[in-house]
Amino acid sequence: MSSELTPADVVSVERIAVPVVTPAVNVVYLRRLLMHRIGIFLSFLAMTIGIFFLLWILATLFIKGFSALNIGMLTQSTPAPGSDGGGLLNAIVGSLMMVSVATLISTPIGIAAGLYLAEYGEANWFAQLTRFVTDIMLSAPSIVIGLFVYALYVANVSHFSGWAGSIAISLIAVPVVVRTTDNMLQLVPGSLREAAFALGAPQWKVAILIRLRAVKAGVITGVLLAVARISGETAPLLFTALNNQFFSSDMNKPMANLPVVIYQFAMSPYDNWRALAWGGALLITLSVLSLNILSRTIFNQKVQS
Repeated sequence: MSSELTPADVVSVERIAVPVVTPAVNVVYLRRLLMHRIGIFLSFLAMTIGIFFLLWILATLFIKGFSALNIGMLTQSTPAPGSDGGGLLNAIVGSLMMVSVATLISTPIGIAAGLYLAEYGEANWFAQLTRFVTDIMLSAPSIVIGLFVYALYVANVSHFSGWAGSIAISLIAVPVVVRTTDNMLQLVPGSLREAAFALGAPQWKVAILIRLRAVKAGVITGVLLAVARISGETAPLLFTALNNQFFSSDMNKPMANLPVVIYQFAMSPYDNWRALAWGGALLITLSVLSLNILSRTIFNQKVQS
């Protein structure tokens, strides 16, 4: 018996209706896809609105700030009410002095505290309490810190001073340095520590010469970010350093500073003062922007190397 197909058999096979299987519509998948696209759209819309207002603010600041920049603003002290000319030399010098002193105070304290938390405080109740207090200080309103320094220092010495302002802003910078140092030290591989211990190195050498050196770029980044944070603080300085219309380098007296000068000049009825306020705001913005770019550059170079 032959098993070959005849032409009649082929035609009959071709005429057999083959059912078309239509995939079932997954309602759950379509609903999730719709919600996903709605979420992406809302996120993009929120980002667009945020960037629009940010660019609007920056454009206004740069337009009005650059129009106020001149040599006199950088070489003359703040003018008297109603007078023409003047500059922000005393405020710039005062801010630089107080931020420098605050950085010198907060950097060693913050790095030492972060080193202790990472190296000795893994299972220590005191270290856990320190981390908790540090997190609170990071989110604490700066005006509260200013009032604290006022009650503790200014009220007792009975006068405002640059030292009080430096102490106030250093209390803001310390938590930033502590948390950055602690977080960076946690990234050091445990094998690096074990290798150092295997060679007979004591714990303090491992902590300082091995572990801290490995993340020095990240720690420097934290210090720069802390400096950028305190450069524009106004509220603590209102209760501590106050202001000074004249040039003064005496840290034991009221001292001019850019944030407070901007705050006072921006609300004044004098056009000259308002122009100087825009110029001072631009200087602070450019300095903070430069510090952020510098910190990211240092950190990225270390990561790539």
